[in-house]
Amino acid sequence: MASNAYIIANKRAVSSHPHPHRQPHLPLLLLLFSLLFIGKFDLVSALNYTKYTRKVSNLRLQRIQKHLEKINKPAVITIESPDGDIIDCVHKRKQPALDHPLLKKHKIQRVAPEMPKVKTLKRDEGSGDSKRKEGEDLIWQMWHRNGTRCPKGTVPIRRSTTRDVLRAKSLFHFGKKQSTTINPTRRADAPDVVSSNGHEHAIAYTGTSQEVYGAKATINVWDPSIQEVNEFSLSQIWILSGSFDGSDLNSIEAGWQVSPELYGDSRPRLFTYWTSDSYQATGCYNLLCAGFVQTNSRIAIGAAISPVSQYDANQYDITILIWKDPKLGNWWMGFGDNNLVGYWPAELFTHLADHATMVEWGGEVVNSRANGKHTSTEMGSGHFAEDGFGKSSYFRNLELVDADNSLSSVHDISTLAENTNCYNIKNSYNNEWGTYFYYGGPGNNPQCP
Repeated sequence: MASNAYIIANKRAVSSHPHPHRQPHLPLLLLLFSLLFIGKFDLVSALNYTKYTRKVSNLRLQRIQKHLEKINKPAVITIESPDGDIIDCVHKRKQPALDHPLLKKHKIQRVAPEMPKVKTLKRDEGSGDSKRKEGEDLIWQMWHRNGTRCPKGTVPIRRSTTRDVLRAKSLFHFGKKQSTTINPTRRADAPDVVSSNGHEHAIAYTGTSQEVYGAKATINVWDPSIQEVNEFSLSQIWILSGSFDGSDLNSIEAGWQVSPELYGDSRPRLFTYWTSDSYQATGCYNLLCAGFVQTNSRIAIGAAISPVSQYDANQYDITILIWKDPKLGNWWMGFGDNNLVGYWPAELFTHLADHATMVEWGGEVVNSRANGKHTSTEMGSGHFAEDGFGKSSYFRNLELVDADNSLSSVHDISTLAENTNCYNIKNSYNNEWGTYFYYGGPGNNPQCP
C-alpha cells in the first residue's frame, strides 16, 4: 500500500519532474579559504528580502566547523535534492539524538508504539475530492524527486552548512527559537502566546485543566511570502505542559514553516521543535541538536514539501499526529496515514514526562516592524479566514488523545488572534471536517499599519 502521507484536495494529477543534474561538492577547505580571503560574507535570501554583510573571523569559522562536524554525521549515502538540499542517509544509531547527555544509555525504541484508537466512528475525513486515491504515489518532499531513497537502517538528515549558521544571530541561536517574554496582562487560562517580542498568532487551543496525551490535525500547506530574512511563518501543533509564566514550560511542536533565516529559501518545510525550559537553552528545530530520535528512512525533517496549495486551485494538506506511547512514555510523531517519523524520548522532559495540559493548533509569524511598520509577512495563505476554502488556509479534523490512548474529535476550543486586522481565525464544525478553522492574513494592510 502506498504511503498516505500527503493529501490532495482535488483530483488533478501532479506532474513528475526530471532528474536533476548532479553537481560536484565544493570542498570544505576551498569554502573556508574563500570566506577568509574575501573577508566578508554576503547572505541573501532566495527572494532578496535582506542582505547582510558580515566579517567572518578565522576563530568563528573554526567554531562553526566544529559544531557542523558534531551535527552532520557520516553518511552511508548522500542524496542531492533539486532544491539544493543535501540529504545524508545516516545510520540510525549514529544520529545526533543519541549525543544528548540524558540519552547516553538510551536504546532506540524498536517495537512500534500502540497507535491511538478512534473512539467514535465518523464520516470520511474531508470531501470526496480531498482523499488521495489508494495506490497514488505523490511526491511530497522535494528530495524524493530523483527517485533515490535512504537504505534500510538509515535515516535522512538535511545537512547543515556554514551559510546556514552564519544566517543565525549567533552559533548559540542557530536552530533555536527566541525565548519568550511573558505578558503580565495575559489571562490565566490563555495559551503561551505574546506579541511583545514580535511573535503574532492565530490559534485554537484547549483549556488547561485536562490531562492530554496527544493531538492530531490535518494542515493545509501554502508558501506564504516573508518580508524580512529574520522573520518566519509557520503552521503547527503545540503540545504543552508546565507554567507559561516561568522557566519550566515543556513544548513539543510539529508542522510546516517558511524560514529564510533557518533554511536559506522561502519553501515550506516539514519541521519539529522541542524545549523543556521555555525556549531558553534546551531543544531546537528538527535534528539541529540532540534530542529527537528519528526512525523513518523516507521522511526528512526540515526538507521542503511539494507540491503546495494554490489560490482558488489545487489544495494540499498534511496530517500530523503527536502522542505519548502508553507503554514506554516516549512522545511519537506520525505523518500522514500512520507513518511513524520518530519520537521525543521521555527523558528529555519534566512536565511532559507525565502528560500535557494544553494543546494549540494554528499559525505564528514574526513581525520585526521593519521601517517602523508592520511587515507584510503572510500567515497561512496570506488571506483572512472569511475567504474560505481554496483561498484561506485551514486546519481540519482537530483531535485529542486521552489517557486510554483513544482519539476523539475536539469540541470545546477557544481561539485567539492578537491583532485581527493583520491575521484572524474563525472556527466551525461539520460531520466531514469535524472541528476545523480557517486562519491567516496578509500582515501589513491599510487596517494593519
